[in-house]
Amino acid sequence: MNLLLIGYGKTGSLVGDIARERGHNVRVVIEKDNPGCMALAPDKLKEIDVAIDFTSPHCVMANIEACARAGKNMVVGTTGWHDQIPRVRMLVEQSGTGFVFGANFSVGVNLFFEAARALGSAAAFGYEGHIVERHHIHKKDKPSGTAIALNNVYREGGGSDVPIDSIREGEVMGDHILQLTSPNDTIMLSHSAKSRRGFADGAVRAAEWIRDKKGFYDFKDIFRKMS
Repeated sequence: MNLLLIGYGKTGSLVGDIARERGHNVRVVIEKDNPGCMALAPDKLKEIDVAIDFTSPHCVMANIEACARAGKNMVVGTTGWHDQIPRVRMLVEQSGTGFVFGANFSVGVNLFFEAARALGSAAAFGYEGHIVERHHIHKKDKPSGTAIALNNVYREGGGSDVPIDSIREGEVMGDHILQLTSPNDTIMLSHSAKSRRGFADGAVRAAEWIRDKKGFYDFKDIFRKMS
């Protein structure tokens, strides 16, 4: 498969490494070489099967729009744009492309989400929730997309919105804790990332999955279908 990797930071470069390990051809576009999304013009993407974006919130929407115009399927691991989901869904439907996005592409985190959804029923028994997320000082969005998604899945399970504390320190890869407290006890559900490899591997597998599909998908809804 011919993959276009948009962005080549720490996670993006690892996505490229894993994609090559899995036998794919990888082309890279970095921000300074993509003014006005010129590198994503339709004639530049003719040989591309799927584009994978790991850039930043300030440029991801322009990249999404350019890939939609080019009719290319896309995987977006960048966060900080999810308030634009209705607009992006419409773009994907109008362009007839396939699109996978996610607050987090780690399989472990998505299993963590499923457990958090099950804990939503605790609210009916008087438990009060609280989320703490901790990341490295370079992370641009706050709270993290994963923390927002964690709140959302807890609410889907029957809970209500909970406060989120965001901590930025050192080179912490990513820690998330859902704490539920009642007068009787405390429940704590946590996930701690050891490296970026889990995120990168999930993104490559998502690209393999979406290659020949159309439609708009959240990674948490499709990760069990991947191989």
